[in-house]
Amino acid sequence: MTTKRDSRGRKRNYDKEYKRDHKPKKDKGDRSSRNRARTKLNKWRRSHGKRELAKTETVDHQDGNPKNNSSGNLKVMSQGKNSTKSNKKRAKKSYA
Repeated sequence: MTTKRDSRGRKRNYDKEYKRDHKPKKDKGDRSSRNRARTKLNKWRRSHGKRELAKTETVDHQDGNPKNNSSGNLKVMSQGKNSTKSNKKRAKKSYA
């Protein structure tokens, strides 16, 4: 662990900061795939005369795979419900 003091005299863990700021390629790929799903859904909604997704709405991948952007797998839900769903799933994994 690399703990050093910066120019202001504060202790900093540079290894931890590096890991926090430099995400693995899988995370970047998943995020870009989620962005493509949102774009795809907005394009479909515009073509069918519906409003675009609000900032508080998000696209949920029902099977949990962010790479699967098929129409049957995407569902619109609020960010709060989506976070609750993923937190419950994560909690089950950690205690199982």
